[in-house]
Amino acid sequence: MRKKFLSKEQIVAAQGKTLSNLAASRYLHVSYQHYKKYAKMYNLFEGHLNQSGKGVPKFLKSSKKMPAMIEIIEGRISASHFSPAKLKYSLIEQAYLLEECAVCKFKEKRVLDYKTPLLLHFKDKNGNNYSLNNIQLLCYNHYFLQVGDIFNKNDIKQLESNTEQFKTTENVEFEVDDYHLQRLRELGLDTDEDNDTDQYISRI
Repeated sequence: MRKKFLSKEQIVAAQGKTLSNLAASRYLHVSYQHYKKYAKMYNLFEGHLNQSGKGVPKFLKSSKKMPAMIEIIEGRISASHFSPAKLKYSLIEQAYLLEECAVCKFKEKRVLDYKTPLLLHFKDKNGNNYSLNNIQLLCYNHYFLQVGDIFNKNDIKQLESNTEQFKTTENVEFEVDDYHLQRLRELGLDTDEDNDTDQYISRI
């Protein structure tokens, strides 16, 4: 059987939709080694390495190894053994779901932490059924319209209050790279070069 040819345009498109070379190979439905050969041929492999885990939530960096999502999608491994947040991320990272709303294609990322406000919806309301025809990502708006309220009455009351209600004792660490600093400047949230990044973010 003749192996699938991969054009430079296909490699670039796959990398644009994924966070790593492994995810890009899955997006193209080819083996990692097959993808690697073409990515290196076009000098595109090194630029899509993700050894530092950039864009990968910290809660995923644990000792418990995630299985290939196909095992969960096809029901050979129960989804109940894993965190729903990890499974949602893996569906995106392994290119089974595009990181956008299935209805309106919304995919805007929050500038400070690069998160996209998307919720995983199970059409049959079974949170363990990860069959691809049963799951979809929805933005908050379309989740509210199609599924129901995201927040309870107390949550809504707090959100609509003029006083700050949500407090946490957990310190949040932000890493702002040059790209996001530029985006912040475009939004009029400039920073003095003399101030460090932590002081800058605390003003936002």
